[in-house]
Amino acid sequence: MTTVPRPAAELSADEARRIALRAQGFLGAPDRRAGVRGVLRSLGQVQLDTISVLARSHELIPYARLGAVGRTTVEEAYWTGAHAFEYWSHAACVLPVEEWPLFAFRRRAYRDRPHWGHELSPGAYDKVIAQLRDEGPRTATELGGAKNKGEWWDWSDSKIAVERALMHGKVVVVERRGWKRVYDLAERAIPEALRHDDLDDAECVRRLVRQAGEALGVGTRADIADYHRLKGEQFDAAVEASGLVPVTVAGWGKPAWADPAALATEPRGRHRTTLLSPFDSLIWERARTERIFGFTHRLEAYVPKQKRVHGYFAMPVLAGGRLVGRVDPAREGRTLVARQITLDGPKAVPAVARALREAAEWVGCDTVTILPDRVNLPTLAPELVRELG
Repeated sequence: MTTVPRPAAELSADEARRIALRAQGFLGAPDRRAGVRGVLRSLGQVQLDTISVLARSHELIPYARLGAVGRTTVEEAYWTGAHAFEYWSHAACVLPVEEWPLFAFRRRAYRDRPHWGHELSPGAYDKVIAQLRDEGPRTATELGGAKNKGEWWDWSDSKIAVERALMHGKVVVVERRGWKRVYDLAERAIPEALRHDDLDDAECVRRLVRQAGEALGVGTRADIADYHRLKGEQFDAAVEASGLVPVTVAGWGKPAWADPAALATEPRGRHRTTLLSPFDSLIWERARTERIFGFTHRLEAYVPKQKRVHGYFAMPVLAGGRLVGRVDPAREGRTLVARQITLDGPKAVPAVARALREAAEWVGCDTVTILPDRVNLPTLAPELVRELG
């Protein structure tokens, strides 16, 4: 554990919450001119996931901050003009292309170890590289097939080869097409000025620690290290040189660090009211969410149905800088169905209704339907129906 110097500031829990909200893009007027790409650069990454309920998570994240930005606009912002690439950060993430040099340490590490236990057939790697060079961007299916005839993890030789080339930095994922990765050569996809591994491991980690601290506003060692899946020891070695400053936060019980720019001005402005993807970086780490919002949330998509408490893809509702409830949504034609709603109390009703109406309009639904017997506080169901109009 790193030795923590004298704190630069003492923050109340409320101040820390507001700093985190502003850093994540939920407090103050959104930068609509910068748009989706501005959100991506500010966050430093947007997590991808296969689950699609209202939309996929990488669409929900800019929507939550900017409002009803077109879904096509989101995809084009990520995947056109060499503005982003996909790589392993917190998980599989869309990353701003400027961060390519910062992941040199991870590319080097992957080159020095076996790749997820898959054996690489002789010649397969060179064959895939040659095919991409000759034919241009291709999915694994177009490169010769993604799987053999076994389980989903039973990759074909071409899939093993192209994934290894991806981890090594020879190949880049340049878009998702029907959720399939589209691969291209890094020499074509990454601008020449950024296409290098010149930064040593310590400098890569230092910059990622700084970026994570800026994106979070304020965080503990675990919060900041987990943002890009760094080890605690890596954080310890880098934090002093990162420019982040030590702070104390009332009630946290752990040392914390903050972006000095976040401490320079008081966080003020308009709060967003919105549904949040469980994979949103505001809430993806359960311990941090509990610490900041006093709100315990768990993704239940992989929990047996009979054991779910809040629903398959329960989305927390953010309003007034607080998490005030959850909605488990689904789409049935042009109707958004709230399969389950959890309200923290009567004050949550208008916010939940507003979040549902906006989300419905965004995904092209005309109506919103709730199931009164699936509202945790049944006496509030009629009021919620009235609020929904």
